[in-house]
Amino acid sequence: MRAIGPGALAACAAVTIALGVASCGGESDAGPGGSTALPQGGEPVEIDPAEFSTEIDNPYWPMAPGTRWTYAETEADGTRLEVVVTVTSETKQIANGVTARVVRDTVSEDGELIEDTFDWYAQDEAGNVWYMGEDTAEFERGRISSREGSFEAGAGGALPGIAMPGDPEPGLAYRQEYLEGEAEDNGEVLSTEEMAQVPYGFFEDVLLTKDTITLEPRVQELKFYAPEVGPALVLGVSGGAAREELVDLEQVNAAAAEQAGTAPLGGRYP
Repeated sequence: MRAIGPGALAACAAVTIALGVASCGGESDAGPGGSTALPQGGEPVEIDPAEFSTEIDNPYWPMAPGTRWTYAETEADGTRLEVVVTVTSETKQIANGVTARVVRDTVSEDGELIEDTFDWYAQDEAGNVWYMGEDTAEFERGRISSREGSFEAGAGGALPGIAMPGDPEPGLAYRQEYLEGEAEDNGEVLSTEEMAQVPYGFFEDVLLTKDTITLEPRVQELKFYAPEVGPALVLGVSGGAAREELVDLEQVNAAAAEQAGTAPLGGRYP
């Protein structure tokens, strides 16, 4: 998953979706004030598709169809990229049975598309936003050069992860995605009381997470999520010094949202 660890929770042998996610002791503890065990590492999950929705209203990352975020990303070498993330009106049936919302993420350099991804998200009854996989492509000279990173939860050993907890508290740790040896990303909540300023505006009561990659232990990112806005700022603090800032947030019309979801990877590209 594009920018756009030891966990604080004890590991479970399995995590069962009942009321959100079951606790390690086998009892659901997803009520107000309770802690919720989230999946770690390669732990299996038992998914009940009936407990998931494509209506994603988590306050730290609301995904109403038609929402479009535009980011300016500066790489460590000074390269400047534009990242556009659009919540489409489309849904996808995931291999594990869950129907997920399709979100398109494109990356361009000097107006030329270099990465095009369809991400798949769904929200459970506890408000956790799950990451169900992605269909991604990288481009060189206008043609697809790599599909590395694509995966679908429930297929080929891939497991879903958490994009945003329903009840984030400092110390809460979780996996974001898992495909052994290929995609092993993790997140941990550090604070819910931060501030962030980006070209789009100034935000308070911001959620701060630390993202790590098991396969690349020297890589670490800090991500700032503004309430009712979503991802606002990403800072590479180790393994790279990229900075990604929110520059615009808008609601596009239904036709544009539908087109973003149905267009092939790379638009006109083969």
